[in-house]
Amino acid sequence: MSNKIQGSFKGLFPLIAFLILYAATGVITGKFDSMPLLVGMIIASIVSFTLPPAKGNEKLSFEKKVMKFCTGGGESTLIMMVVIFILAGAFQGVASKMGAVSSVTNLGLSILPQQMVLPGIFVIGCILSFAMGTSMGTIAALMPVAVDVAMKTGVNPALMAGIVVGGAMFGDNLSFISATAIASAQTQGVTQREKFRLNIITYIPALVINIILLALYPIKDVVLSSSYNYNLVNIIPYILVIVLSLIGLNVMPVMLIGVFSGVCIGVLHGDFGWISSMTYIQKGMAGMEDMAIIAIFVGGLVEIMKYLGGIQWLMDTLGRQTKSRRGAELSIGMLVTLLCVATTNNTIAIITVAPLATAIGRKFKLARSRVATLLSMFATHVQGLIPYAGQLLVAGGMAKVSPVSVIPWVWYCYLTLICSLLFVFLGIPKVKYTEESGYDHFEEKAIDPDEVAALEEKEVAN
Repeated sequence: MSNKIQGSFKGLFPLIAFLILYAATGVITGKFDSMPLLVGMIIASIVSFTLPPAKGNEKLSFEKKVMKFCTGGGESTLIMMVVIFILAGAFQGVASKMGAVSSVTNLGLSILPQQMVLPGIFVIGCILSFAMGTSMGTIAALMPVAVDVAMKTGVNPALMAGIVVGGAMFGDNLSFISATAIASAQTQGVTQREKFRLNIITYIPALVINIILLALYPIKDVVLSSSYNYNLVNIIPYILVIVLSLIGLNVMPVMLIGVFSGVCIGVLHGDFGWISSMTYIQKGMAGMEDMAIIAIFVGGLVEIMKYLGGIQWLMDTLGRQTKSRRGAELSIGMLVTLLCVATTNNTIAIITVAPLATAIGRKFKLARSRVATLLSMFATHVQGLIPYAGQLLVAGGMAKVSPVSVIPWVWYCYLTLICSLLFVFLGIPKVKYTEESGYDHFEEKAIDPDEVAALEEKEVAN
């Protein structure tokens, strides 16, 4: 293949076909989740196989196109990410069955000061989502409690739903086992700790301001139920996952340790037996299977789009419009935001945009950790503001209000949007660009899992 490929807008036709199909089915049915993402990706992949290559690329036979598709879908870091998705699902399955989720929620409620009910619900949501790594799981677990509190305090149910969604998006962005965080870090070849450090520094103002605003919001006196039972032992798997991730241990052994500790505690408490625990591990994994398969198809589709010249066309177009590092970072944020709006799935949006973000980062000499943080931040705050996204649909449904009515109350997502823009325009926190922190040697590290593990170990040493 030639070193110089001419960009071609038609190389984006597969992605455009997917977006049109997704939007059209949503308009026709009135439900934007009616088109299964996997089916949409398969159709887009079929479209990609029918298009001619970009100038500078040889015309491939159908068999060679299939091989190229499989090369993209089987790229080592992508498969590593898929494995992590599956392990995270296994952990969530075990943790839910052995009572870890309810223990985290009830522990927070039991120590909640009466005058801090609203910020307390938000903080519990943050802790729960950080521990679970899933915004949807957090909303499902916390909304029943939040609705009960709303009834007792007279708080607008839409406001309470907005508080829960905000707390849920905190962990969706920052949790070490969140698919969003995993995707953004793995695709850019950085450690979770490296991305987390930049992310949390950027979002601290949003956290503080949101808590203050909620504390100042007037509500009537409330006496919460005293029957929120919890078991501190049940929280051990979450503590292990958080602590081991913070000290920089590779995410795979972290997940395995979390699963094993959850199984041991569940067996000791009689929640399940050794054999039946495997059923819950499997159920948890099954919850991530669609995400994993979609990720593989996206990897293959992006590889074909490169061959068709679509990625190069985007690069050329962005290159003409983007003149600075700040503009390059803003372009990455806008791209992943647009994909989130189109697909309502921030992990898929990150996986799709990641190759282009890598190319932009290489061209404008951006630090990989900043690119990973950009992908994660812009992909999460918008997710809490899309009325047809799963988070608002579930929260609105459980609160018995319209998802649109929840949007004005998701204050945390608006605040994180502002913080994300400040991250771009002020360049704070700064990351020194070096050959190691940039993309000079990224390709070698991305294709070798041992090198990725070595990067994790180096972070521990530092």
